[in-house]
Amino acid sequence: MPATHWKPTRRDVLRSALFLALGDAIVGRTVFAQDATYPNRPIRIIVATAAGGGIDAVARTVGAKLQEAWGQSVIVENRPGGNQTIGTNHVAKAEPDGYTLLCISSTHTMISGLMPKLPFDPIEDFAPVTMLAYGPNILVAHPALPVQSLGDFIALAKSEPGKLNYGTSGNGSLGHLAMESLKSMTGIELTHIPYKGAAPALNAVLSGEVSVEIVQIMTALPHVKAGRLRALGITTATRSPAAPDIPTIAEAGAPGFEGSSWFGIVAPAQTPPAVIAKLNEEFVRIMNLPDIKTRFLSEGVEPVGDTPEQFAATMRDESARWGKVIKDMGITIQQ
Repeated sequence: MPATHWKPTRRDVLRSALFLALGDAIVGRTVFAQDATYPNRPIRIIVATAAGGGIDAVARTVGAKLQEAWGQSVIVENRPGGNQTIGTNHVAKAEPDGYTLLCISSTHTMISGLMPKLPFDPIEDFAPVTMLAYGPNILVAHPALPVQSLGDFIALAKSEPGKLNYGTSGNGSLGHLAMESLKSMTGIELTHIPYKGAAPALNAVLSGEVSVEIVQIMTALPHVKAGRLRALGITTATRSPAAPDIPTIAEAGAPGFEGSSWFGIVAPAQTPPAVIAKLNEEFVRIMNLPDIKTRFLSEGVEPVGDTPEQFAATMRDESARWGKVIKDMGITIQQ
């Protein structure tokens, strides 16, 4: 018996097209409705480091304001480990619905250069929301170290090659790369002691377990003012209004040195543009609140609150810049 071949009639084609159009419309209305009611349940802000560091403080500060404004619980959750890859990967793989966010620092744009075999792409797998704030770091020393300036420290390090050490919040952190840059620029030899997070690293320099450390200004400044740490230099190209007596590292003995920090919010890639826009609008409003601006500026950190497009450009530029530094210095992290 000969095979028969079904040919769709014009009516069949029109009916199929109508069903597809209706399906698209229903899906579109559903997505729009979800976006319009966002947020209607708790939001989590993931911090990929241990509690107690600058990024943790920033996340909790803006998280509290977000909860106050939207009337939904905002939970800041620390997921440290794996040089920040555990918490970061969790958000990269999360549902892109705006209910799981990641608070990042400049370290986020360095990680691909240090660890090429990542389970996520630090740029492509995230939707930038906004840069929250920008600020310098401070090179601090334990008061027992017999130095009063960066010049003194360089001279001491050169007289005792490899005997002095420095602490960081972990391999591949900004503090690590900045100190390695300083070593290269000044010709000194120091031993790197990585810790599991900013808080234990800070405790190490406070106790004298390590000689020096580069610490975010908002974390270091209270200890400097109290005399528990001695400031040797600040990492920005110009002095900080919050600490005008602290010279820049560039002017104090390492011309051209710069290594600043920033903090920002990202969401999983494919998060609806309407949700990103709503998050951006609210975070920008928060960063412009008088009490937030006063608090951040007093701690040496400048509130930013830019657009998603501006933050995306910064992330790409920083990734390229630090990628070159990492390659030139030959720094890698074992995976």
